[in-house]
Amino acid sequence: MTDFSYVRTEMLEERPAPTSQTGIVKWLRENLFSSVPNAILSIVALWAIYFTLSHLLPWVFQSSWTATSLKECRASIAAAHGEGTTGACWAVIRERYLQLIYGFYPADSYWRPNLAFIMMLVALAPVLFNSIPKKMMLFTALYPFIAFWLLWGGSIWLPLSVIAGFVLGYVALNVVSKASSELVGMIACAVVPILWFLFFAGPVADIMQGIIPISLESVESAKFGGFMLSILIGITGIAFSLPIGIVLALGRQSDLMIVKVICVGFIEFIRGVPLITLLFVASTLLNYFMPPGTNFDIILRVIIMVTLFASAYMAEVIRGGLAALPKGQYEGADSLGLDFWQATRLIIMPQALKISIPNIVSTFIGLFKDTTLVSIIGLLDPIGLSTNIRADQYWNGIIWELYGFIAVIFFVFCFAMSRYSMYLERKLQTGH
Repeated sequence: MTDFSYVRTEMLEERPAPTSQTGIVKWLRENLFSSVPNAILSIVALWAIYFTLSHLLPWVFQSSWTATSLKECRASIAAAHGEGTTGACWAVIRERYLQLIYGFYPADSYWRPNLAFIMMLVALAPVLFNSIPKKMMLFTALYPFIAFWLLWGGSIWLPLSVIAGFVLGYVALNVVSKASSELVGMIACAVVPILWFLFFAGPVADIMQGIIPISLESVESAKFGGFMLSILIGITGIAFSLPIGIVLALGRQSDLMIVKVICVGFIEFIRGVPLITLLFVASTLLNYFMPPGTNFDIILRVIIMVTLFASAYMAEVIRGGLAALPKGQYEGADSLGLDFWQATRLIIMPQALKISIPNIVSTFIGLFKDTTLVSIIGLLDPIGLSTNIRADQYWNGIIWELYGFIAVIFFVFCFAMSRYSMYLERKLQTGH
């Protein structure tokens, strides 16, 4: 009997998926050739990439690493790859990379900035990652004083006496707050360290150095340079601009008229002036406002100006985060009976910082790149050192190799900050 049923009585064997729906072909169709305009743009982009790499890669790899001058470098490339061949002269990087990294820092003391850099990574770890024990925050707080002593040298008792000033301020805050009021305690916390720094820190350090001499060879700021100088200015500006920016943002939203006017005036003035102008003020005009005979370190002046400049922009970033919070968050804090500082610390500021993460990191990246501007006022950052290297008769005329090396190092640092920002956004789920 013939079976005319419309329902299949046996299962068909499995067949592989169509080639157009799997693997690289599917990816290409979905991402590069999903439509006619997309296909045209993809072809143009692929041609541009091919054109760029076909000219760039031979220049990068048909190069010389052993020459001692630009002329010798070009001669060795021509001998190895044929007359008329152009290639990179990486020999200048091999010969001057230490100078580009350390500037004119004494060669026998390179271990000091190296150790300071490693300790910086350790100090940043508990700030950047929650898995690190919070007891490490004590080392993070002490690191600026350790790094100062390692880089500049001198007596160890000077940074220790500065630490003592902050300890005295903390003691004054607790003692005076219990005896009087919290406001008076905060005033004492600010006044006591200032008096200590002005009148007692130096003499006490000298006395202790006479009793127990512990010191490193002093290195003057004129010998600082290269990426060491850029990292020093950039990391210091980043570390101090965030808390100052938070204070300025809160002050701008304060109900106290004097506080608000001061914060608004500072923010608008700094944001209305180019950074290079502030650097010129730091390098030339600032000494005119100091008492006669005062020796105000040039690097310290630049760090102060860079930090203030970044703080003004950071304040607006934080203010944007505060403005983005729903009004219910403020009302919820009030309903819990929290005062202003408790609400700000526990509810408002964590959410505002979470919202502002991308803009905060963008400001940090911009600040780190802006450290190259210090070359205009005579500090030998990598850009300033590249100018000095090109002035050497042996390397006169070399450009792209130096700037390429500097660009790669800056890219590594800025890319790392960008990746950390994305990691933090995913961890905190900023979009939710």
